[in-house]
Amino acid sequence: MSNPLKIILDTDPGGDDIFALLWIISLVKQGLIELVAITTAEGNVNANTTFTCASQVLGLTEFAHIEIGKGVTSTTANSEDAAYIHGVDGMGGLAATLPPGKHEYATAPTSDDVIIDKLKAYPGEITLVAIAPLTNLAAAETKSPGILKQAKEIVVMGGAFQVPGNVTSQAEFNIGFDVDAAQIVFHSRNDIVILPLDITSQLIFSPEMAQEIYQVNAHHQLAKFILELNNFLVETSLIYRQTEGKKGFLVHDAATIAYLCYPKTLLLQRAKVEVETQGKFTKGKTIFDQRHNAKINPNAWVALQVDAANLLAVLIEDLKALLLHYN
Repeated sequence: MSNPLKIILDTDPGGDDIFALLWIISLVKQGLIELVAITTAEGNVNANTTFTCASQVLGLTEFAHIEIGKGVTSTTANSEDAAYIHGVDGMGGLAATLPPGKHEYATAPTSDDVIIDKLKAYPGEITLVAIAPLTNLAAAETKSPGILKQAKEIVVMGGAFQVPGNVTSQAEFNIGFDVDAAQIVFHSRNDIVILPLDITSQLIFSPEMAQEIYQVNAHHQLAKFILELNNFLVETSLIYRQTEGKKGFLVHDAATIAYLCYPKTLLLQRAKVEVETQGKFTKGKTIFDQRHNAKINPNAWVALQVDAANLLAVLIEDLKALLLHYN
C-alpha cells in the first residue's frame, strides 16, 4: 500500500462537518489517510464551540491525540452563523451526551499558525481540506505569504455557480461568510479544487442510511450519536426547505472526501473562479466565465457533475466499517 494521504481538516462543525470528519477517521483506520491536524473555524457556530465540538468528536472516536487549532476571528466576516441548522452546540444539542473534550481552547494554537507550521514541516505533502469559511487559510496566507503553495492540494467545499446560494439567492455559506478570505485563497495558487452547491445539493443523506449504519454496532455510543444527529439534521433541513421535501439532510462537506478517495464519483471543469466581494445583491457569489473563448489563466477545478448514488454508497460503507472497528 502507498503512503497514506496527509491532510489537515479545516472545519466548523456543524453536522455535515461531523459526518465528513467521521468519514476521514474511518479512512485513517483503513490506513488510507493520516490526519495531521484539525483547524477549527468560526462559521456554523462560534469559534469556541466549533473547537469544543471537534474535540468531543475526536474523543468519542478515540482520536483525542490529534492536534486542534482554534479559529481565527475575522473583522470582515459575516456575524450570522448557522446555529439554526446545526444547533447552538454545532451538533443538534447532543454535546451534553458526549464525554467532555480533552483539548483546551485557552491554550490551543490558532488555526493559521497550525497551518503554517505543518506546511513548513511537510512542504508539498499535506492536502488542506477546507469545509468551513476560508478565514483560517486566508489568515495563514496573509501572515506567511506563499504558504498555501506549500500544500500538496487545497480542496474547498464552497460556492454556487449554476444553482442558487443557500444564505442569499447568490451566495453559498462558506464563501458568503467571509468573502475577502475566499478571494485571498482563490488567488493563492492556480489549482484550487472546488466542490460547490451544484453537486453537494444532490447529496441527501436519509434516515434509512443512518439506520443502516446504526445497526452495525447499535450498542456503541458513536452509532447512537450518528443516528440522533441525523434525526436532528433531517428535521431542520425540512424546516428550512433544503432537500426539496425529501427526508434527509445534505452532506455537503463529504464531497471533499469523495474527491480525495473516490474521484470517479465526480466530474470537474477547469475554470478561472472569482468571488463577488462588493455587490449589493450578489456579494459572495462565485463566478466563472462559461463562454467559449480562450482562457489562459485558470485558477481552479470545479466539480459540476456528481454520481450521488455511488458517493453516498461508499460513505455509508465506510461509516459502517468505522463502527465495526469498535466491536
